[in-house]
Amino acid sequence: QSVIKKIIRQVGLECATRGQNLSETLVAFMVKAVVLDPRNDFDMDRILTENDMQALIQLCVTRLLDTENPSLSTIKMQVYFDMNYANRDELLGEQERVLEGKLAPVVRAITESGLHAQEEMENLYKKIVTYVLLRSGLGPPTDIEAVREVTAALQSVFPQTEMITFISHSKKDKEQQLKDLAMLVTGIRLYNKQCQKGGSSIDDLPDILNEAIPSATRTLDERLNSCQLLAHRYTALLESMQEDPQRASKLRSFKLKEALFNVRQYEAFLRILQSNAITSAREVESLDVQFEAAMMVLKNTVQDKASIDFKEVFPLFMELSKLWTGFQDEMLLLSFLTNMTDNLQQFLKIQSQLFPEEMLTSLLEGVTVKSDEERLKETMGTRVNVSDFKDQEWLFPETADNFDQFLIQYHGFCAHSIGVKGITLPGNPAIGILKHKEKYYAFSSKEAAYIFAQDPDKFIQLNVEKAKKYAELIQLLELRHQFEYLVPHAQTRKASKSSMKPPPKHDSGTQTDTHILPPTIVRSYEWNEWELRRKAIKLANLRRKLTHAMQTDLSHMRRENSTQVYLPKDAGTQTKHDNSSNVPKPQIFLKGLRGGSSPTTHMVTVDLTRPLDET
Repeated sequence: QSVIKKIIRQVGLECATRGQNLSETLVAFMVKAVVLDPRNDFDMDRILTENDMQALIQLCVTRLLDTENPSLSTIKMQVYFDMNYANRDELLGEQERVLEGKLAPVVRAITESGLHAQEEMENLYKKIVTYVLLRSGLGPPTDIEAVREVTAALQSVFPQTEMITFISHSKKDKEQQLKDLAMLVTGIRLYNKQCQKGGSSIDDLPDILNEAIPSATRTLDERLNSCQLLAHRYTALLESMQEDPQRASKLRSFKLKEALFNVRQYEAFLRILQSNAITSAREVESLDVQFEAAMMVLKNTVQDKASIDFKEVFPLFMELSKLWTGFQDEMLLLSFLTNMTDNLQQFLKIQSQLFPEEMLTSLLEGVTVKSDEERLKETMGTRVNVSDFKDQEWLFPETADNFDQFLIQYHGFCAHSIGVKGITLPGNPAIGILKHKEKYYAFSSKEAAYIFAQDPDKFIQLNVEKAKKYAELIQLLELRHQFEYLVPHAQTRKASKSSMKPPPKHDSGTQTDTHILPPTIVRSYEWNEWELRRKAIKLANLRRKLTHAMQTDLSHMRRENSTQVYLPKDAGTQTKHDNSSNVPKPQIFLKGLRGGSSPTTHMVTVDLTRPLDET
């Protein structure tokens, strides 16, 4: 490892002195390529001498400075893609970490503050406004109009009177509340923008994405079609060289194989980016539908009401914020895909330098150019006869489950044509997929399948030897796992990435009983002789020691006393009682008031009132 590290460093310095500042990863890959090439006669089983090291350094420098070789452009393209490409989850995760890093000082200033003065409270509230604005990404902090909108929206859900309660929370609760406030304010601003009550600094991301994604997809399709056309032309020329010796002698110096591998690798990377663009288009379409539905629900809930229950409307605002974050993520992904597409184009410039359109047209005179689709159609009706192979397992669409999900070796190219012809022809799974040693192989024709199946290990080794001569095939054909042992992985890394990624790995562990039988450890055992001597002296001294006790006049006949009493208890008495009496109701009647037959009136008083003693 130290020798290879020294070689990589010296190659990099040598290239720098000649005006080429190259990355350590690219230099490490080239060192590996030169060592692999059997034409350079480097044996990794023996120790490299000083002359071998100098020869290796010179070969690497020569290849790294050969700007007219498509092989170098392909290797540079592979290194660039591996160092810069990231899938959706990786890119969004990295963006989230970057955002958290930028917001960390503001969050720390807010959560670690324990101020209580009025002026200090106002400054802290302004910091919260700044955090909300930065977190949402809806306008810069220098935009006065945006700051006003955020402040107004924040005061509606988090007035300054709640600052004392906010400060009393734990740091973790403060951080979570800040995130929730940012989402609420973002949802409120988006709703106000929809109602044309603000949001002038908020870009219309859905419309921008609906215009930009189709444009990016068209650019990818155009470049993919152009590189496929070049691949078809180079393939036709290479096939004509094998059929016509005179043409072979004429075209041998044109580095057609290196050019073919270059456009095939470019095509593979463009297909990855195209797949990501299609995924983004589907995601944006789904986000559009969800955003419109969420906005409609929010409008129906609010409906110009003077006051609304926060439990009813807050989740709707937060849902709007989440969907808008999805739009922002798609903008980031689209920008990344656009930059990757533009930067990959530079590695294809050598094609126009080596093969101008006029030259390529003249070379193709009398040659039939077939596209990959045409080759697949020609072989669609042919398939392998399984009865011709007793010890081989062949898979077909109607006989195998998940036929389209098989991981075909060599990136789907014909397993026979690579090592024999040095050409990357598309394999046709309909002919039959050969399963050999738990790996799957496809072929461009029935004849190629039969030849390969006679001795698969032989042709697999031929493909490996071909990859040693053309190092760019290691990544194009996904053969990295077969060559990892030659160059240490640590030497080819930069920024925790490598141009030669290892195969997927996972951690595993086992556990066994440490002591099956019960322990028989003698705790009193001492192996140190001096420790035994120390204990012996201690025991000998104890034999001459006595324990003494004495009593003084003050402590004579003394003992501790204690008493126990019962505390008084609460008690109460009641002597008063209620009583009542009743008097008879007077009942007096008068007789003769109406008169009678006599001319004079005689009135008689009748007293029917009961006596007191009867009541």
